[in-house]
Amino acid sequence: MDLNATSDTLSISGNIKSINDFQDIKNKLDSMKTTKKNIVIIINDSISITSSVIGYFNKLILKDKITLRMKIGNAELIELLDDLHLSKTFNVSKL
Repeated sequence: MDLNATSDTLSISGNIKSINDFQDIKNKLDSMKTTKKNIVIIINDSISITSSVIGYFNKLILKDKITLRMKIGNAELIELLDDLHLSKTFNVSKL
């Protein structure tokens, strides 16, 4: 997995599958949230997302009051988030 961060956008390439991936995403977003209240997360091609990442995204929204917008390239991941009733919470759209 590769991360590329700009001022308000985190772009993720590759599959999100390990605890190290979660830690890398969390570290990037922790530094971004200090100055940004609206963050765009682009998930280019991952077919899944770990529960720890989902939980962290929920924490950002509910506790830290960060507005997330997710742009996702893989239809299966969009369907998974739909099935989990998270599409509206995460403001999911097709990349």
